[in-house]
Amino acid sequence: MPSARTVYVVLPAYNERAAIAAVLDALAQTSRRLGEPFHAIVVDDGSRDGTADLVRSRGALLPLTLVVHPENQGLGAAIRDGLLTAVELAADADVVVTMDADDTHAPTAIASMIVMIDGGCDVVIASRYRPGAASVGVPAARRLLSFAASLLFRLLFPTPGVRDFTCGYRAYRASALRRAVALYRREFVTQEGFQCMVDILLKLRRMKLRFGEVPLVLRYDRKSGKSKMKVASTIYRTLRLVVVRRLGR
Repeated sequence: MPSARTVYVVLPAYNERAAIAAVLDALAQTSRRLGEPFHAIVVDDGSRDGTADLVRSRGALLPLTLVVHPENQGLGAAIRDGLLTAVELAADADVVVTMDADDTHAPTAIASMIVMIDGGCDVVIASRYRPGAASVGVPAARRLLSFAASLLFRLLFPTPGVRDFTCGYRAYRASALRRAVALYRREFVTQEGFQCMVDILLKLRRMKLRFGEVPLVLRYDRKSGKSKMKVASTIYRTLRLVVVRRLGR
């Protein structure tokens, strides 16, 4: 019997034409294997490589909603508009997933995330710091920075069930996400860059939600182009965010 629940998958995309077809194909396969209907929400953040046209051409694979930013606004805006679209479409019993559109996040982890949501978690993170996790093709310097960030946030913002504060591959209970949007309104996603994922988690942390993690196998070797993260800028903005949140703002 088909599931009465829908899994909404938010994919922020900027010039991901080379990878996003494989991601949508994998989502469709995962949906069939799990017997759970998936609905992809692609936020094309000002791409200039035809990403939006390719997404439109894959509409027969699975239900799709395409949100197009005429100009590039950054990951924060793409995540914000993707989550707000998901909240508008989803029922309380649904699940909302955010993941990268560059084929580095395997959709197979969604199955374990759903199990944890069904077990009572409100937010489930695909974590690089759980047994069974692996990072394939990630430069050593990036792995070290990510690990240092994990230690910093676990020290300053200890949160039961959370070790990986920066990974954007997450599953949210739709009802919890709707409550967060209603609580924070326009302030729910205000950070522009990659640090937006940290800020979202710190805001959800205040709501006394139940968090969990599943191991992530990060396939950086599948990435077709250079990382869009500006490392120095992201470190600075994240540290600034830490100071602001520690001061209670």
